[in-house]
Amino acid sequence: MSGTKVDKIMNSRIDRKRIVIFVAITYGITIALALVIFFNGGLYVSYPFEKTHLASILLAATMFAPAVGNIATRLITREGWSDTFLRPNLRRGWPFYLAAWLLPLVVTIVGGAIYYLLFPGKFDLSMPFAREMGLPVPSGTVPWPFVTREILDYLGTAPIVMFLMLGEEFGWRAYLLPKLMPLGGRKAVLLVGAIWGMFHWPAIFMGYEYGFGYWGAPVIGPLLFVVFCCFLSAFLAWVTLRSGSVWPAAIGHGVGNTSCMLMAYFLRGEMDRLIGPWTWGVVGCLGWALVTLLIFLSPRALATVDTAVSGNPRAVKKAAGQAKLGTTS
Repeated sequence: MSGTKVDKIMNSRIDRKRIVIFVAITYGITIALALVIFFNGGLYVSYPFEKTHLASILLAATMFAPAVGNIATRLITREGWSDTFLRPNLRRGWPFYLAAWLLPLVVTIVGGAIYYLLFPGKFDLSMPFAREMGLPVPSGTVPWPFVTREILDYLGTAPIVMFLMLGEEFGWRAYLLPKLMPLGGRKAVLLVGAIWGMFHWPAIFMGYEYGFGYWGAPVIGPLLFVVFCCFLSAFLAWVTLRSGSVWPAAIGHGVGNTSCMLMAYFLRGEMDRLIGPWTWGVVGCLGWALVTLLIFLSPRALATVDTAVSGNPRAVKKAAGQAKLGTTS
């Protein structure tokens, strides 16, 4: 069968059965672990910095629910393992590894800078919020050596943190995203982002990210986090699809998570978790919103499924075979 016919079939069919099974398994594990946390005292010993030991362990375990969903769905439906996106593809994909390593930090700084430009009275070079968090901020008003060390720490720990982030990315970007790509790149990114954002809801309802006393609680926080995840989803989809590998997404996710509070170190006064300067606030996420806009405006930024797996000959061969049989992967 010609490549054109394969492309048409691959781009016209949604494997609803496997998508539903994957989401059901992933959400089922997440909700079950959240209930264990809830019925054992919740997330925090002292909000917002001190979680219970059990909550810390189970939140980390929750991050592997999407990976379990991927593996379990493949086993249940006998899908096979030819298109896992685990091949590093370093030779072809190294620019996207570099982007995944550096851009999340740049975007975090941009979002925080916008926040302090809008609310200059919140900016304090003495870094009171960092001190409140218990970070070893030196005395004086020259914080840049400390901030530089923090940035280098974020970048240096990325290769370690990515193995934890792979628990999520092996599900969201390596499995769900390709399954939804027949909808088109932008729609797939937004739908993955929404499903990914709602995956965090059990923890958010227990105070994670936004706490409890914010305006519109407990509804606005979970909805805002879905918006943030849609923005971040575009970037992680871009580095995954263009590299043909899930590893850049794991790196980008890791750097984004570890650096998300960087600009909050300079915060003076009361926290407003709905606004910023952290990346999940309305203003703090504007850096990610700009990245999403640039990706969506580019006709080549989000590859199609066949382009994404083109670095894996077995996956292409499998796609062609399934197209000939009138099935989908």
